[in-house]
Amino acid sequence: MGERALRGTRLGATSYENDRNTDLAPRQEVSYTCPKGHLTTVPLAVEAEIPASWECRYCGTTALRVDGEQPQQKKAKPARTHWDMLLERRSIEDLEEVLNERLAILREQRRKSA
Repeated sequence: MGERALRGTRLGATSYENDRNTDLAPRQEVSYTCPKGHLTTVPLAVEAEIPASWECRYCGTTALRVDGEQPQQKKAKPARTHWDMLLERRSIEDLEEVLNERLAILREQRRKSA
């Protein structure tokens, strides 16, 4: 390559090699569809593990494989509420007792302020 070919370019910014006489890795095209109906086709290597989902190029939602199995839903534990955690520490009888004590204190404070 002549000296003039590199003048005015940044080193490493552009490859001056061509694809002639090279064998590309075998590829396969995998199609994904999103809930909005967009079709996305992605070229992947034959030996690559094919993901079950891909981000849609058009809207950004999760697209699922057209010809593949749908991903299995993981069992999610239901969210524990404050009430659930409270019942782990105290029984209903204990809670009623605490409620009655607090109500008595509040009633006493109202009598003093009135």
